Amino acid sequence: MIKVMISGFNGAMGQNVKNIVEGYEDMKIVCGFDKQSKGNEGYPIYSSFDDIKEEIDVVIDFSHFSLVDDLIDYCVKTNTALVCATTGLEDTTNAHLEEASKSIPIFKTGNFSYGISVVSKMLELGAKMLCEDFDTEIIEKHHNRKVDAPSGTAYMLADVIKENADKNLEYKFSRYGKDVKREKSDLTIHAVRGGTIVGEHEVIFAGEDEIIEVKHTALSRKVFAVGAVKAGRYIYDKGRGYFEMNDIV
Repeated sequence: MIKVMISGFNGAMGQNVKNIVEGYEDMKIVCGFDKQSKGNEGYPIYSSFDDIKEEIDVVIDFSHFSLVDDLIDYCVKTNTALVCATTGLEDTTNAHLEEASKSIPIFKTGNFSYGISVVSKMLELGAKMLCEDFDTEIIEKHHNRKVDAPSGTAYMLADVIKENADKNLEYKFSRYGKDVKREKSDLTIHAVRGGTIVGEHEVIFAGEDEIIEVKHTALSRKVFAVGAVKAGRYIYDKGRGYFEMNDIV
């Protein structure tokens, strides 16, 4: 039986993870972590890592970037696998995850959907064949409660393009002003926030008299929760290492 703790238990993503884990016969939720407890969750909910006493195989984390460093320390201390699905992490926190992966299994990616993993592979080819002569722009859209911008997925897709392009690209973020002519080295990311948009990412390769668009739309948060739970099932007994979606797709 795989014993799971959900970090960010009472958030929308935490509740999606809860519902999915409860559908597996070989997984069980032993507790949750959340700064805000409702008192009727049906599981022990902790607001301090020091208070957790349950034995845990894997933590699935959809919380807040300000909590992740403490969570990493807890997982290293207790030798617990960690699926980190929280976005907006600082470079220092990402480095902390890399260091922790030397002693525990860490699963981290910009987006946990299967479709985005396929899009990433498509962009590897697109960047190699198009970036020399085409201008490349990324538009990402999310709901009005998302706190970080651009999204982790937008950065992930941009990284794929930059690593596979035949020319040097420089990240730019939207445009404003009277002197913002596009440079050939621009790889521009635009962030849109509004309503209840779950997640939409579009990559535009714009050339001379032709445009190629690669787009992914998530219709519910469930796709991310499903991917995170699959990741937890994959790494819970791995011992140590840094894992990404390419390892399970």
